[in-house]
Order: sequence, then structure tokens, then C-alpha cells
Amino acid sequence: MEPTSGVAAVGAEALALLATRPFVALTGAGLSTDSGIPDYRGPQAPARMPMTYGEFVSGPAARQRYWARSHLGWSRMRRAEPNPGHRALVRLEDAGRLRLLITQNVDGLHEAAGSRALCALHGRIADVVCLACRRRSTRAALQRRLAEANPGWDRRHAGVEVRPDGDVDLDDTSGFVVPGCEGCGGMLKPDVVFFGENVPRQRVERCYAAVDALDPARDALLVLGSSLTVMSGFRFVRRAVRAGVPVVIVNRGTTRADDLPVSKVEHGTSEWLERLVATVAAAEPAA
Repeated sequence: MEPTSGVAAVGAEALALLATRPFVALTGAGLSTDSGIPDYRGPQAPARMPMTYGEFVSGPAARQRYWARSHLGWSRMRRAEPNPGHRALVRLEDAGRLRLLITQNVDGLHEAAGSRALCALHGRIADVVCLACRRRSTRAALQRRLAEANPGWDRRHAGVEVRPDGDVDLDDTSGFVVPGCEGCGGMLKPDVVFFGENVPRQRVERCYAAVDALDPARDALLVLGSSLTVMSGFRFVRRAVRAGVPVVIVNRGTTRADDLPVSKVEHGTSEWLERLVATVAAAEPAA
């Protein structure tokens, strides 16, 4: 279904703006919905309260609840594959248009698609870190240990709903066994930024540098599939707007930046990005 004429006009303006401009992209959960991963704040998304860092470290019961749910969600999330939107961003990077891809997503689908100029702002759910000795390991290895320690858990909870941060809706997690770090026995945590944690400074500085390097007369910032509710992404939009850099937001539903001087496109990200790839190709001079 095509968007309304007014939105279509804005979408056409945004495509024309980006046809010849390099840009920095900021992606959110809305980019991964076409891969079967639900988003947090889309028009149909129910209210969700992800576990905070403070809650996670508050005691064994909270970690048992987290890992019992995450064990089920990960077994499904890891089967998700990049969608046409992820692949379109790789083509735009190959064409020299995408200077840096900043993603708020932890699903690893940008990496799987082949993106190279990438900053995973909140980390990757496929990595695990020990909070005691800082040893890093893979989620796949931990998944095997969780399955061995909790035989039959998957089968008993086969019908639960997967949530966007890789866990599921499950109330009763009693009896779930959570192994510790294989090196020191310490507390294991997915190597992602929880609510209540700060994004590592070097990641923030890298993203700020990329936004600060944008020339208002020649470059742009493109936001894809994000409501910008979380400050970790919204700050880059505010920074670009203050510098006079054109900002295009492609998202279904309202965003935190709707009152700022930005170009807003109410559209699905995958289809719109494929249109952008075609627009960029058409704007390239003949060899």
C-alpha cells in the first residue's frame, strides 16, 4: 500500500536529497522487523519493560529470570537473516555513499549482511562477558551450556512470544540453572548495553566524530527504523540539526525528533532503502 500523497512527496524529496550526498546512517529496531524480529515502539508494539542493569546485578533471581527467557529467545533470534534493508545499506556502502553505519540494534544482522563501516552502539547479543574477570565468550557456547544445564526447557516453553531484545514473555523461571564464567565462576552478562548502563565512550566519540565531519552543504544524516526515544541515538540527530546538517528519518510512527527541522518519511525501511539504492544508481554519471 502506497503512503499518502503528502508523505509520498516528502519521501521523494528525501530520495532526491540523498541521491548525490554521502551520509551517516543511524538504524533502530524497525530495520529488523522484516527479518522477523519485533520492534519496541512501532505502531503495533505492546508496552515493554526491558531488564535494567541495576536489576540484572541485584541478585541471582533476576539473572535466573533473564537467562531463562533469553535462552528461549536466542534460539529463535539466531536464525534471523538480513533483510533487503540490511543488504541495501551494504550496497550503499560499496557505492561510497555510506560513511558510517551507527546501529542501536544488537541482533548482528548488519554484520551478517556484510556492513564494514559499522559501530554497534549497544554491542551484540551474540557476545557474552564475565563481569568479574571481563573474559569474553560467544553466546553460542553459553547456549550449549544452558541447554545442558536445563534439559527440556525449550520443549516445555515452545509457544512463548519472542521480544525484540532477544528474550521472551515468560513469568515462571524458577528452577532454571545459570552457569558461571568458565574462567573464574563469575557473573555472566550479554555484552550489550542495558538500560541504566552507559554506552562505551569510544563508541560515542567515534559516532560524534562521524556526525561532526558531515558538511551541511554536501552530506546528510539518515535515520532508519528508530523512534529515537533513547538518548543514545537521539543525541546524534540533535548534534546534526544544530550543525545545520540535513536529517532524513524513515520510520513508521512518531519519533522524538518530529518537532525538529527534519524530513520525516512514514514508510517501511526495506522498501525505501531499495528505492534509495535505485535512485543513487540512476544519479551516477555514465562511465
